[in-house]
Amino acid sequence: MRRPQLDIQLKTPDQIEKMRAAGLVVAEALRRMREAVAPGVSTADLDAIAESTIREAGAIPSFKGYHGFPASICSSVNEQVVHAIPSPRQVLRDGDLISIDCGAVLDGWHGDAAITVGVGEVDPALLTMAAVAEDAMWAGIAAAARGAASGKGRLTDISHAVETAVRKAGRYGIVDGYGGHGIGTEMHQDPHVLNHGRPGKGPRLVPGMALAIEPMITLGSPRTVELADGWTVVTRDRSMAVHVEHTMALLPDGVWVLTAPDGGRERLGDLVTARQPAPAA
Repeated sequence: MRRPQLDIQLKTPDQIEKMRAAGLVVAEALRRMREAVAPGVSTADLDAIAESTIREAGAIPSFKGYHGFPASICSSVNEQVVHAIPSPRQVLRDGDLISIDCGAVLDGWHGDAAITVGVGEVDPALLTMAAVAEDAMWAGIAAAARGAASGKGRLTDISHAVETAVRKAGRYGIVDGYGGHGIGTEMHQDPHVLNHGRPGKGPRLVPGMALAIEPMITLGSPRTVELADGWTVVTRDRSMAVHVEHTMALLPDGVWVLTAPDGGRERLGDLVTARQPAPAA
């Protein structure tokens, strides 16, 4: 079933279960890459880890071949915001910050998530910025859960929650023009989810919606440029940037963070659906 106006695909609980399986493949690939990040490791090395993990699970890398993209991950280092192409020439150095975006499709359903990881000894201000983005992402997911539960939530409640969390944390640039998106049988679907804006606008938040929530923030200007490769987006002032993302779905009894191993339980508590079992006591 699709909602009119925007072409929003609503999923059944059983279809969301299938998306959860894809999400766990992504989570495992990101876990392995996080462990592998170190000085001397290339972004091509990380890409190989992602592809092997995804294919071992019987899934397919969502990114590889997408509009011609040549790799299984986007590996954005330092001033690179999103969509950087992995390369054996991009070798991580002590003090770098890398954002790794990864997607997988399993049985026709997509999962998509991103993490930002410090390499070796990293400036604490950069790690703080990464934590701010992470907190803002969870604030957006919580806003979606509460809005769906109340029956009054609108899409931009997520955007407003993300922006509010970032603004309260410090003077960061919120990257404009890029944001989250619907996800399901395609990696990118309606609606587009901005990381800033007034609340109470856009389509209602209802069970069956699946969204990728992905803040991107910088230490400087929010303005970006795309490089000549047609993919890599960098900050215009070359300030450092971070990017985090989770895929989440709304169910009748709560939210399910499909790319989080614990389904979001640690960060969201009782907002999480009973389909994600609580940890054993």
